[in-house]
Amino acid sequence: MSMLLLPGDGTREAALRWLRYLWIADVPRVRTLFTHHPRYADLTPVQYAEALEWLRRTGLITAADLPVVQVGDRSPLNSAVVPRLLWNAADDEKRRAIGAAGERCLLALLREADLTAVEHVSAVSDAFGYDIGATNPSDERIHIEVKATTDPTRLVVHLTRHESEVMNADPGWIMGAVLVGEQGGALSVATVSRSWLLSAVPHDRSSRGRWESARLVVPSQALTPGLIMEGGKSVLPGISSGCRGVWDMRDREAVAV
Repeated sequence: MSMLLLPGDGTREAALRWLRYLWIADVPRVRTLFTHHPRYADLTPVQYAEALEWLRRTGLITAADLPVVQVGDRSPLNSAVVPRLLWNAADDEKRRAIGAAGERCLLALLREADLTAVEHVSAVSDAFGYDIGATNPSDERIHIEVKATTDPTRLVVHLTRHESEVMNADPGWIMGAVLVGEQGGALSVATVSRSWLLSAVPHDRSSRGRWESARLVVPSQALTPGLIMEGGKSVLPGISSGCRGVWDMRDREAVAV
């Protein structure tokens, strides 16, 4: 990210006011408020105009003039806060796009492999605790939680408590990791070891608190190239050939379905 040039103090204060009021009214109404209400007369119309333009230019408000962040009544807008807000907004959108691409890739691969009843259940609800359901040629039901990334050097996943509980109860649950390429295709697919996940998730230490989400850095020894069921059956034959070296994986033997 290039160095962010902040406006002067008055324009920053004007920008904060825009961010607060654009949640409840459109630009013309808020501009009228700033122009005519004595409470906001400490700043000039020029400062309000400059602040609005700066918010648009930096992406702190959308093309529809809607804020991408929420600020409190006393929130500062300084060189430490603004880059973090911008990064969070952009980063969240990027993560969603990568996750969606990973799910699309795996859906396509499963259908190409002639699995039946392939369903994108997370498009309906997060309540299932997995993203994709399918049935293999042996009529076994598979439930796949998809974790996608664009980083080939390491795999970091976020596991919710609900996903963990479904994994514990469902023998058909698999975590599939997808390396997404620049064009949105799957460069690599791997399975994260269930036993490793069970050993890595946190444990509640008291009745007064409980974990809801965990960030896990997956070691190479917990990864198997391809999409592998419990028992070693390969769901996507041939997919493991492109996985060597990704996330420092090594080839492991899998049994064809």
